[in-house]
Order: sequence, then structure tokens, then C-alpha cells
Amino acid sequence: MTATLARPASPFRTEVAALWELAWPMLVGQIATVGMGVADVAMTGHVSADQLGAVSLGASVWTIILVTVMGTMMAINTVVAHDAGAARFDKIAHAVRQAMWKGLGVGVLAFALTNLATLVFDHIGLTAAVNADASMFLHVISLGMLPFACYRALYGYTTSINQTKPVMVIALAGLLLNVFLNWLLVFGNWGMPRLGAVGCAVSTAVGMWLMLAAMLLWIRSAVAYRETYPFTHWEWPNWREIGSMLRLGLPIGVTYFAEVSAFGAVSLLLAPFGVVQVSANQIALNFSSLTFMVPLSFGIALISRVGQALGEGNPERARFVAWTGVRMSLAFAVASAVFIAVFRWQIARMYTSDPAVRALAAQLLLLAAVFQLSDATQVATSSAIRGYKVTRAPMQIQLIAFWGVSLPLGYVLGTAPQWLGFAPAVPMAARGYWIGLVAGLTVAALLLSLALRRLSRARLLR
Repeated sequence: MTATLARPASPFRTEVAALWELAWPMLVGQIATVGMGVADVAMTGHVSADQLGAVSLGASVWTIILVTVMGTMMAINTVVAHDAGAARFDKIAHAVRQAMWKGLGVGVLAFALTNLATLVFDHIGLTAAVNADASMFLHVISLGMLPFACYRALYGYTTSINQTKPVMVIALAGLLLNVFLNWLLVFGNWGMPRLGAVGCAVSTAVGMWLMLAAMLLWIRSAVAYRETYPFTHWEWPNWREIGSMLRLGLPIGVTYFAEVSAFGAVSLLLAPFGVVQVSANQIALNFSSLTFMVPLSFGIALISRVGQALGEGNPERARFVAWTGVRMSLAFAVASAVFIAVFRWQIARMYTSDPAVRALAAQLLLLAAVFQLSDATQVATSSAIRGYKVTRAPMQIQLIAFWGVSLPLGYVLGTAPQWLGFAPAVPMAARGYWIGLVAGLTVAALLLSLALRRLSRARLLR
């Protein structure tokens, strides 16, 4: 009788399994984090159109600053991944301590910018009530910026040493807390004040502080952090090393800013068109952000896997890991595009009972389905490039794609300025801006793919 030998797994399947094992807890955590924003929009959408508009505008500004902070703090991911790959565990603890000092400074700056951003609302034609609620939303939620920046330093540390379970568990707990506090404060249940949009801001700010505390406790108590535990002693800031991390992280922050600010700017530019346009845009953007968490999680895993391979001195494996991650992101993008296109009306109905908002949101979700492929490609390729400790090229490409293509084209189609001879006769409003976003994401995907191809080949030759 002939024994049947098990076929060995291919390198591609092995790497897919390794990336998935690293990415899925982060995916659950990222979806839970974005789920807080989904809960804010969905719950205020059932209070009133004005309250939904206030959250939509406040969240647009807050998200721009929040994601920029997240990108700026992401330098620690690459630093720790390279040190872990080279088995330089003694350097990891020191890097994390300096990253916490960096997070303190970045968090204070983000707090100030969030409060200053309320001045924008005085110049975009809002009603007094929506202006007041959106401004108060930002004033309150800004209190969560400092803990968020420090949390992202610890997030980068733990994911880069392949410990991703904490980010999943803590984010899920944060989501549950956020929904419960929203239920209390947005609707005024159990005798609590009915705060509407401001209640969402209180819930999120409280959640940020508790998530930071939970991460500190986890790192202190878990055995997996013993070898690299960063809080064994006090250490003053080393400005040279913080400056080095800023030089690595700021281009990532600018890259994230370029993309998110383009989406956020659309919300502000749509304000003169009324609450229906703003609210429908926010619904489509909110759900797109939810699906984006899958390729983003693959991307964060790619930073660790590519960085560890390079730390080991293995550029061939780094290149293989990078393109495997891109293929995984594209596979998901196909599935998400089909899902959004088929169920766009049901998705819109989840967010609002307003027929006009629902109809426009369904149209915008169809455009969101179109850009799934390019969005997944650009985040995977840019993340892989960061694994090589190269951050300026993605920044330049994103600036060109979103501020050189998306917003100008969106402005022409959405606003239809008649001083331009080629502008449409009638403004397309939100639909025009979303066509511009599709074009910008496509440009970013193509240019970043070329950049990753050249960089990975150059490292092999070197």
C-alpha cells in the first residue's frame, strides 16, 4: 500500500498565512475603532438631520487630524520591526520610551489644532445651530488627542513584535463602551442629559483615555513583553532620536493627511449645497472607511513583515512579502466592490431614515465600489515601501494624486465654475467630488506600484 505524502505548502500560501495571522487581530481592532465613528453617525442620524450634519462636519475635521497623528506616530512600527528582525531587543525598549515622548508632543499639538479648526466653520455658510454643535463636538473630542498619540506609539510597538491580540481586545472593548455611552448621552437615557452630537464627542474622548490605560496595563502584565518591556526606568527625551523618528514619521503623517484631507475637504466644500449632500457624503465615506480597514490592516502587517525581513538582511524575502500583501489586498477589494455595489441601498438604510439622504448615499456608494481596487492597491504598496524605511516617495505621490488630481477635478465637476470653459453646465455636487476621488486613487495606485517595483529591485541589486 503506497503512503500518501502531504504536499508541502507553497511559499505564497505560507506567507499569506503569516500575514493573515498578524493582520486579522489588527483588522478586528481597526474595524472596532472605525466602528466608533460608524456608531456616532448612525446614532445621531436617528436624532435629526442637523445633528447628523454637525457630527459629519466635526468628524471630517477631527478625522483629518487624527489620521495625520496616526501616520506621524507610525515611525515606531518600522524602527521596532527592523530591530526585531535583527534581534536587537535591547534597542526596542529605548525606542518605545522616546516614541512616548514624541507622542506627548504630537498629542498636545493635535489638541491645539483641533480646537483652532473650529474657526473654519465660520466661513462655510453653516446655520448657527449646526456651527455651534460642530464646534462643541471638536472642543470636547480634542481632549482625546493626547492619549491617542501615546496609544499609537504603544500600538506600533506591540504589532511590530508580532503581539496583535491586545489591539483587537482593547479596540473591541472601546467600541462597546462607545456605543453604550452614546446610548446614554446622545439620546439622554437613564436620566442622562440629551447631548446629541456632543454626546458622541464625550464618548470618544473618554474611550481614548481608557484605551491608553488598558494598553499600558496589558504591556505591564503580559509575559510576551518581558524581553523588551520599555518602562523599567525613567528616561528623558533624546531630541536627536525623536528628531530621527519625526523625519521618518512626518512624511507618513503628510501622506495620510493628503488622502484623508481630500475626503474631509469634500465634506466642507459640500456644506453650501445643504445638509442632504453633506450627510449622504458622510454616510458613503463612513462605510468606505470601514471596508478600508481590511487593506489597511494588511498594510500595517506588511510594514512589520517587510521590516523584519530587511532587518534579517533578506531583501529577496522582503520583496516577496511586499507583493504577496498587495495581492491579498486586491483579492479583498474585488469582494468588497461587489458587496457595496449589490447592497448599497441596504447600507444607506442602516444609517438614515431620510429618503433624500438615502437616495444620494446609494449613488455615492456605487462610486465607492468603483475605487475599492485602487484604494486597496495604494495602501498596500505605500505600506510595503515604508517597510523599507522610505517615506518621502509615498508622501509625494499622495500629494500629487489627491491635491493635484482629486480635489481640482472634483471642484470642477462638483461646483461647475462657469469661468472654466470645460466645466459642466450644472454642478454635480457630491457625485462630482467622488468622481475626482476615484481618479486620484487610481493615479496613486499606479504610481505607488511603480515605486515599489523599482525600490524592491534596487534593494535586490544592492
